[in-house]
Amino acid sequence: MYVVIKFNNIIVFTIVFVLHISTTACFSTPTNKNKTNRTTTLDSSYHYASNDLERLKAYATKAKAYNLQHNYASNICFLIDMQLTSGKNRFFVYDMNKDSVVLAGVVAHGAGGDFFTAEPRFSNTPHSKCSSLGKYKIGKKYEGNYGTAYKLYGLDASNSNAFNRFIVLHGYECVPDEAPDPLPICNSLGCPMVSFNFLKKLSTYIDQSNKPILLWIFNQ
Repeated sequence: MYVVIKFNNIIVFTIVFVLHISTTACFSTPTNKNKTNRTTTLDSSYHYASNDLERLKAYATKAKAYNLQHNYASNICFLIDMQLTSGKNRFFVYDMNKDSVVLAGVVAHGAGGDFFTAEPRFSNTPHSKCSSLGKYKIGKKYEGNYGTAYKLYGLDASNSNAFNRFIVLHGYECVPDEAPDPLPICNSLGCPMVSFNFLKKLSTYIDQSNKPILLWIFNQ
């Protein structure tokens, strides 16, 4: 009888131990090896496909030329690649002197209506609730309905109504700090909407710059 009880105890202990390991493994948080606050060369930026990196570099090159011509910040620009899904880091702070991404985060796109869409909708029409492609001048900081925000001035025909549409750079609680890919994130009403923590990081670049910073939203 004693032997039987001892044997059962061993079995119970073994089952409990195995279940404990299994439960811990199922609910552990994945380690993020790609910290978004470090300098990263284009060749290894966030493990994107080569064509994505080439597209980013091409826009960075064009942004640098534009900045020099129009007296914008010559060292830093902000690039948003709408070809990438919303669950990926697609808002890039690009160091044009080092030809490197120094920061990246997720950003929401406009849905074009009161519904959810994983694909961005683009329009320059007032009240469209769509994102607008093109170059933006980042303006003054202010405190709005969503806390700290920055006014945006559209510089192209595709986003010329941005200021009148109240398209601004701001944070919102539904946007996560970490990229949830393959899951999408929430939609905005047309604004480039980021997490509150990511906006704080962006603010350090905007507030310390003695020249306007260029934000460029592109999709091709």
